[in-house]
Amino acid sequence: MLTVTITGDGLRRFTQLSSELGSGKARSLYSRAINDTGAKAATATGRALSDQSGVSKKVGRKAVARRTRSNPATLAYEIRIKGGEIRLKYFSARETRKGVSAAPRNARQIFSGTFMCAGWWPKRVTKSNWNGQVFRRAGDKFHVVKSDVVLPTEATSGQTAETFDRGKNALDVRVSHYLRRLAGGALS
Repeated sequence: MLTVTITGDGLRRFTQLSSELGSGKARSLYSRAINDTGAKAATATGRALSDQSGVSKKVGRKAVARRTRSNPATLAYEIRIKGGEIRLKYFSARETRKGVSAAPRNARQIFSGTFMCAGWWPKRVTKSNWNGQVFRRAGDKFHVVKSDVVLPTEATSGQTAETFDRGKNALDVRVSHYLRRLAGGALS
């Protein structure tokens, strides 16, 4: 709810403000407020996504990097979260005798039958071209092991969804801020 208090020559400034808002400046103002709020919500969502899923902040930031900004014609800000099933290497994977230990969703567990290094125990060798991937043997071939974490699905639940909702609820505050700036003291 917007409260208007008129002081001094505020009526003249308020009349001028009303004509400016009717002339298309309002859509520009709303677009700016939407972009500010959307950028903050996207940043907070990326952080919450990385905390919830267990991936690094860098991976969370990259997953939320696709945004469509608002303009006066559309007045819409779109955040798209990209990513499929994430490989175990992104969850602080390390090899143990029983298999690889990794922490998807920040819950460390052992994935038995998986490996990251070549050779026999205790003389394991790290292969530089394996890039820290986690593998499972299937016959004569190795297959990269993936977790069950899918970032777009993770973004719709839990802490990440709550963070996004808090971000979009801040739009009223930004619109009021820009209206007060445009009014030049006519509104409080």
